[in-house]
Amino acid sequence: MTGGHSGIGLETTRVLSNAGASVVVGSRDPEKAQYALSRLRNVVALRLDLADPRSVDQFSEQFLGSNKTLDVLINNAGIMATPLIRDSRGYEMQFATNHLGHFQLTARLWGALKNTPRSRVVTLSSAGHRFAGVDLDDPNFLARPYDKWVAYGQSKSANSLFSVELDHRGKEQGIRAFAVHPGRILATNLSRYITDDDLKAAGIQKENGVVKSPVGIKTIEQGAATTVWCAVSPQLSDTGGVYCANCEISEIIPDDSQLDAGVRRWAIDKPTAKALWTLSERLTDLKWPE
Repeated sequence: MTGGHSGIGLETTRVLSNAGASVVVGSRDPEKAQYALSRLRNVVALRLDLADPRSVDQFSEQFLGSNKTLDVLINNAGIMATPLIRDSRGYEMQFATNHLGHFQLTARLWGALKNTPRSRVVTLSSAGHRFAGVDLDDPNFLARPYDKWVAYGQSKSANSLFSVELDHRGKEQGIRAFAVHPGRILATNLSRYITDDDLKAAGIQKENGVVKSPVGIKTIEQGAATTVWCAVSPQLSDTGGVYCANCEISEIIPDDSQLDAGVRRWAIDKPTAKALWTLSERLTDLKWPE
């Protein structure tokens, strides 16, 4: 699992560990992660920087070298609403981290997924996908003005589209894929770039410097529930390529809806998902393994 040492990821790791699962956590700081995970059984942290292709390859090689089975790959890590930052390839950091890093990681671990009967890939998307679809012509904001929320929305739409095409390619081999919206959660590191103005715009207020939790905000435990459901529920044994929230498959809602619930058509559109896949192979310079 990526980012399984803090926030929703840590709670997901805790639940799976307590159920008897062996969990490998990818983190940019494995020592810090191991400290956070020290009270959990059968959990190990390895270095993984999703914005660094070499780090993704090294993590994958370490995992494959351990000869562990891979029942579920949980693409949990992410960043949100960052200022304009580019990785070493010149790619916009939210798109590079949230989507391309997980695309490459899943490709590298594809063999392990195929070798495990009825394996699953769970990728965290967000209701933030409503902010934007994927601009296939300019995903890295080279020709258009940068907007941190548009960039975030694009990356979250990409996470959902990735699950659509991944399930299409994997289901005949016993691999199913799911996208997850965990809900609106304030108490995680994902919100570290959020300003007071951002909070006000979202209808969230502070009182004496403390964020007041409005209606609709979930706890971390509640936020992790849908990830765990998609990872292990027998209800989803014959399903895949869907966007899930609140431990159920979400309905398609109008494109202009501002509701957190539901999924917009552009985030589950099959032709767009296929086109994004082709673009992702080009940007990561890899050909998806058979």
